[in-house]
Amino acid sequence: MHLPFWLTTAVLFPVLLYQGKRTRQTTPRLPEASGSPCGQYGEGEPARRVLVIGESTAAGVGAQTHDQGLASQLARELYEGTGQTIAWHTFGVNGIRLNALNRALEQTDLPEADVVILSMGVNDTTGFTTRKRFRRQLLELRELLEARYPAPLMLLSVPPMHLFTALPAPLRYVMGWRARLLDNIYRQLASEVPQHFRYARYPVIEDTGLLASDGYHPGIKGYRYIAEALAPELSRGIRADVSPEE
Repeated sequence: MHLPFWLTTAVLFPVLLYQGKRTRQTTPRLPEASGSPCGQYGEGEPARRVLVIGESTAAGVGAQTHDQGLASQLARELYEGTGQTIAWHTFGVNGIRLNALNRALEQTDLPEADVVILSMGVNDTTGFTTRKRFRRQLLELRELLEARYPAPLMLLSVPPMHLFTALPAPLRYVMGWRARLLDNIYRQLASEVPQHFRYARYPVIEDTGLLASDGYHPGIKGYRYIAEALAPELSRGIRADVSPEE
């Protein structure tokens, strides 16, 4: 238990409860992206396959179609940066928490992938999932994926919720505090067992023009911005497709 956080939350509880209800009532609920959840850039056999799993970001909320979402944008960045054929696939559920994601993945036939990226944490933040439970569920997820995907699971950091313009203060700051506590679990696992987990920082979106109409999720430009920030980390080990004559 993180006592300072829970004491602060208890003191502010009436305000937080009111603001939380008010935010749910007034914030537009955007749909998940439509269209095919997979594709590729380039011709022939892919040099790398990227799989994104998780909550609303993986579900493409804020984009109209999945080819405008994070997985597709990442694949495009890698393709443009390396010249290699890159395949992508995304599996996300808007509003899901980590425990429910684990259960859903048990029933899902996922594709081949060389890189698996987990985009989670916002719903576990707002749902006050304890740090101990969150860590245990991450380890369960890694065990669930290990046989099929032996490479380390990339943990995309919990978004900086203290910057979410859709949330009023003090709710925004309390949620941001909670998000950082869960994000610390990511960092710890990446440090303790790097053979199983890698950590990647979620880029801060300060330009509201990169957000969707709800002021909460990335818009199409926001997903592109995140992909541009993550691509250098993912491009390691992919050689540029340049012939000796060139």
